[in-house]
Amino acid sequence: MGERLPAVLAPIGFTVGGTDRMRLLTVAAGGGLVLGAAMAVFGLPPVDLHGPNHYVGIMSPTCGATRSVWAAMSGDWATSWRYNPLGILLVLGAAATLVRTAVGAATGRWVNVHIRSGRALLALTAVGTVALWIRQQLNADLVGPQPGETFSPAGLFVALAATGAYALYHFGAPAVRRRFRRA
Repeated sequence: MGERLPAVLAPIGFTVGGTDRMRLLTVAAGGGLVLGAAMAVFGLPPVDLHGPNHYVGIMSPTCGATRSVWAAMSGDWATSWRYNPLGILLVLGAAATLVRTAVGAATGRWVNVHIRSGRALLALTAVGTVALWIRQQLNADLVGPQPGETFSPAGLFVALAATGAYALYHFGAPAVRRRFRRA
């Protein structure tokens, strides 16, 4: 067998075991693919999900991600890439998660992901986020405000709700995390 890469070079590791330790991720992946398929069939949601910075020309790393997922689920990978490469990663990651679940359910052997180096993963995430932020800012003509768009508080509400839910799960509710791990 070959040598393992240092955790700094491969901050995420994989193990195979008899227990599925990623059930919450599987539910999120399935839900995301259902929403993506609904967008492919019915079109983009009629709700404006932009934050206030969008209307002054500051694009976030996630600008265009909804349209990117819609294009990827519709089979238009080139348009998806133009809107935001994150959409392709989300669709492929969700599909891989569901394939992992099907194989695990069929064989009783589950591929589980674990973090080998939190610092290295955080550094890679930060670099990727900055690169995506710069890319999206350079594509502001595509993902930025269109003529006639006005600010809607829905985007700010969605962003604050998602941030609050993540903060509650990650920092404020260890009992909730333990419950999901046991499920």
